Amino acid sequence: MKLYARQQGEGEHLISVHGLFGSQENLGAINRQLAEKFRVHGLDVRNHGRSPHDAAMDYSVMAEDIVEYLDEQQIEKAHLLGHSMGGKVVMEVALAYPDRVERLAVMDIAPVHYKVRRHDDVFSGLFAVDLENMQKRGDADQALRQHVEELAVRSFLLKNLYRNEAGSYSWRMNLDAIHHHYLNILAGPSAKGSFEGDVLFLKGGHSDYILAEHREEVLKHFPNASMREIADTGHWLHAEKPELVARTLMRFLES
Repeated sequence: MKLYARQQGEGEHLISVHGLFGSQENLGAINRQLAEKFRVHGLDVRNHGRSPHDAAMDYSVMAEDIVEYLDEQQIEKAHLLGHSMGGKVVMEVALAYPDRVERLAVMDIAPVHYKVRRHDDVFSGLFAVDLENMQKRGDADQALRQHVEELAVRSFLLKNLYRNEAGSYSWRMNLDAIHHHYLNILAGPSAKGSFEGDVLFLKGGHSDYILAEHREEVLKHFPNASMREIADTGHWLHAEKPELVARTLMRFLES
């Protein structure tokens, strides 16, 4: 699958992968700062952003997409960075294709199966949006508001909304495929073994996506992992403290 990418900067190659319902634009602030020292490739994963839609969606095929992109760009090895679902994607790449990875940075996600369904309200809100009869973007926000109270979350989701060639509204993401494969997104890595390279996990101080109980699973897959906590941030640590997160990533990737 030919993924959409935005490239910027010069230097060693760094692949940057966003989270669920997002696109490469969500890591834009981090990518711009990292591009001062690296050749940053901001990717849209399948069924997201401007990348193609496909019926298949699990971490194995998403990792294959990343490797196909590396091959297309003639990149032998690259640093990998991922947030949330994107963190699971890059962890899968490191476990399945360790010879293609230099250093690995994972933002606020662990290599575990998450049993709690955190996005059911989001799905309900997105499916409640009547795209065919929408007159303005505010109509979508009004529909979402019945299920998603947080304005910041609604604003993030509505970045997926655009006018198609026919002039009507559409989602850039493949909502049906994402919903159908949601259990695959909650899953842990499918690749076996471990990645022996250097790995940094960044945890939002107020987030519960990385817990002490995940430590054994982290070290099983990534024995050379270290963790830094970004104080006073949640799951969206890169948006809440972009300068600190970028500096922390830069120190790790350059060390």
